[in-house]
Amino acid sequence: MFSLSSFLEVREENRSLLWRIYFAFFASGAMSTLLGAILPEMGEAYALDYAFRGVLLSAHQIGNLFSVIAAGFIPYLIGRKMSTFLLGICISAGLVLMTLTGNPAILFAAFALTGIGRGMMSNITNVVVGESCGNKAAGLNLLHASFAVGAFLAPFIAIAVIPMSWRYAPLIIALVMFLSLVLILVSRLSSERVHRVKGEGTIPRSLQFWLNTFIMFFYLCAEASLIGWLVTYFQDAGIFPDWLSTAMQSCLWIMILAGRLICAVISARMNKNLLILVLGLMMTFFFIVMIVSSNPAVIAAAVFLVGLSMSGIYPTTLSTMEKKYNSSTVATGLCIGTATIGAIIMPTIVGAVAEKAGIHGGIATISVAMAVMVLLMVVKLATGRNTARES
Repeated sequence: MFSLSSFLEVREENRSLLWRIYFAFFASGAMSTLLGAILPEMGEAYALDYAFRGVLLSAHQIGNLFSVIAAGFIPYLIGRKMSTFLLGICISAGLVLMTLTGNPAILFAAFALTGIGRGMMSNITNVVVGESCGNKAAGLNLLHASFAVGAFLAPFIAIAVIPMSWRYAPLIIALVMFLSLVLILVSRLSSERVHRVKGEGTIPRSLQFWLNTFIMFFYLCAEASLIGWLVTYFQDAGIFPDWLSTAMQSCLWIMILAGRLICAVISARMNKNLLILVLGLMMTFFFIVMIVSSNPAVIAAAVFLVGLSMSGIYPTTLSTMEKKYNSSTVATGLCIGTATIGAIIMPTIVGAVAEKAGIHGGIATISVAMAVMVLLMVVKLATGRNTARES
C-alpha cells in the first residue's frame, strides 16, 4: 500500500512537523496570489496608477529579499521556531494593514511586511523539507505543490468576497496564516539557537550553485511579474471579463500544482538538468503565444501550459544544489535572496513600461527574462552532465 511518508523517506518523528510546514507554505502561497487578485480593486479604491502598483509588488519582494537573507542568520540568535513565528506573523500584519488605508507609505510598508513573512516561510520550509526528506526532489516539489494549492484557492476567495468588499479576502488569509504559525509554535521545530557549522558563512564558489541561483533569479523575474500583473493585464487589455480574469490566475496555479506533482514523480527518474531546460523552453514558448494571440481560447490554453511549464523549475533547480547548501539556512538565504532581487526589479519594470507603452508592452518585457533563463539552463545542462542524475 502506497505511503506518502515512505515515498518521501521521512522518519516517523518528523512527519507531524513536515505536514505543518506544508500547511504554512500553503498559506504563504494563498497570500502571494491574493495580492495580484485584489490589486485591481485596491488600485481603484485607492486611485493607484500602474507605476505605483508595480512599486507595491516590488515592495513585497523587497521585504522578501530582506527576510530570506535575515532568515539565514536569525536562527543563530533566537532559534528556528521563534524566528519563524516572529517573521512569519508579518504576513498577517501586512494583510490587515493594507485594508485600513490608501496612504502610499503605509501601503508600501504593508506589502513589504507580507514579503518579510513570505521570505521566512520560503527559507525555513525549504531547509526543513531538505533535511527531513530522504527523497529530496519529491519532498521539495510537494512542498511547492502545497504553495500552489494555496495560490490556486486565493483568487476564488477573492471572487467570492469582492462583491461585498475586497478587504475581506486579505483578512481571511491573514487568519489562515496566523493559524499555521500557531501550529508551528507548538511543533517539534527546534527552539534552540542554531550552531554554526565551520565554514558555513563563507560565500559558495561552486559554479552549479551560482548557475542555480541565477536561473532562479530570472525565473522569479518572470514569476513575480506574471503573478502580480496577470489579472490586471487581462482586465485592462479587455481579453476576459473581470471575474474570469481573476479565475484565470487560479487556473494558472492549478496547472502549476499538477505540474509539480508530476515533477515530484519523474524528477527521480530522469536527468534533472534536462527536465529544467525542457520546462524553461515550454514556459517561454507558451508565454509568447499568450501575449501575441488575439484568440481568447488560445490565450486561455497558453495560460494553462505556461502554468504547467513553470511548475517544476524552482523546486527542481533548488533540489540540484549540493546537500551542504540545501541544509544550510545561510546558503539557502543567499541563493533565494539573490534570486529574489529579480522579483523586486521586474514588476517595477513592467509597471514603468506599461505606464509609457500600455499594459501589453509592459507584460511583453517578461519574455526577455525568460530568454536569459533558458540560456543559463543550457549552460547548466552542458556543465552538469556528470552529476545531473541524482537518486
